[in-house]
Amino acid sequence: MSAKPIGALVIGGDYRALGAVRSLGRQGVPVDVLYDREHPLAPASRFARRRIAWPADDRRRLALLLRLADRGGLFGEVLIPSSDEVAAFIGRHHAELAARYRLTTPRWDRLQWAHDKRRLHELADRVGVAHPWTAYPTAGDDVPRLVRDFPMVLKPVSHEAPNPLARDKAWRVDDARALADRYAEALAFLRPEQVMLQELIPGGGEAQYSYGAVVERGRPLAEVVARRLRQYPMDFGRLSTFVDTVDEPTVVDASRRLLAAARYTGLIEIEFKRDPRDGRFKVLDANPRIWGWHTLTQRTGPDFVHLLYRMVVGAPVAAAPASPGLRWARLDADLAASAGELLAGRLPPTDYVRSLAGRVEAAIFAADDPLPGAVALGQLQIMALRGAAARLATPLRRALRSASGAADDRSDLLEVHQVMHAGKEQPLPAAQKADQRVVQRTGLRLVSGDRGSRDRHRAA
Repeated sequence: MSAKPIGALVIGGDYRALGAVRSLGRQGVPVDVLYDREHPLAPASRFARRRIAWPADDRRRLALLLRLADRGGLFGEVLIPSSDEVAAFIGRHHAELAARYRLTTPRWDRLQWAHDKRRLHELADRVGVAHPWTAYPTAGDDVPRLVRDFPMVLKPVSHEAPNPLARDKAWRVDDARALADRYAEALAFLRPEQVMLQELIPGGGEAQYSYGAVVERGRPLAEVVARRLRQYPMDFGRLSTFVDTVDEPTVVDASRRLLAAARYTGLIEIEFKRDPRDGRFKVLDANPRIWGWHTLTQRTGPDFVHLLYRMVVGAPVAAAPASPGLRWARLDADLAASAGELLAGRLPPTDYVRSLAGRVEAAIFAADDPLPGAVALGQLQIMALRGAAARLATPLRRALRSASGAADDRSDLLEVHQVMHAGKEQPLPAAQKADQRVVQRTGLRLVSGDRGSRDRHRAA
């Protein structure tokens, strides 16, 4: 009788985590999922055995993991993070968690080079891997004086803490004034040492390449290089939306040098961009966890998450190299990315149609696991409703800013009211009640001045 397979605990609920759940579930591995409400895809998978809410703060997160191991029957499971934040959390609490789980994340001192771009650049300099010119301002620096030339980008040093700059990935600045303004904006939620200034390498996603691997003590056991054909947003892509595998030895060689010097163990994605000014591939980032397109080679091999699992549980690991020409798409986001490029004339319609011909591995939709796809469609509907709500902003803004008196205010509010009711003629009651009702619906506060002059509306 065969032994019961060791289970896995995937932390995260987005499409990256969904790919990990499917990878292991299809191999007969019992998979539990820790997720938050904003990311419902992975827990919707039929391969998820248990679905457990993931707390928002580190103290409760650690307590939950210890409790699940000690009293919840998960002792000895393989722990797999799907975000930078959770990978850093595991690295910092490595000793406590390693006593109860099989970890796929190295301890913090072995992880920092991939988490902090300053350390990544230091390592790159040591092993001779190119990277963009970068400055790390400190408190009191005259930031515009640090700049050699524009355009530049502001970036967070790490993506651990959620914030507007990390969400956008980078902010482009084209002159000294824009830099000063944007830097001040970043300091509203980040410390000076958490913000970096970097030259903008020309080109879009088509010039960006990613190396993915499962690694043991600096030695890749399986590896692949993919090119971003499309990303969303197109300027500084927070995520890849359409990639294909390529043969690019220069990227492989640079990545292997970094991994060997770091003596890294685990899953890793290393991002590069080819600089058209000198033809060199320059390292941009490293992600020490599941990357977005890891399912690209899941069916044809190598299946990176399953290989990681086998490595951690002590099973033999053997993988054939990934074939070039494989394609992967996150179809919902790719539609948005492609629509913008089509409208701007940068993507010929024939090229878009040709890219989708033949076999394309989908990030979310799967015939043997359909529910996450249905959930994703529901999320698209919510996004569409939000877009419709956003279209109310223009007449509402006119109403708020109107200075022509109460009668004009009521006219603008009538337009808002009509938009809300899909253009149907529905007369408003008395002006004061109409103002109050619209204000309540839109989350605004009514500030009354002199009744004889006008009512002014301001955002709460």
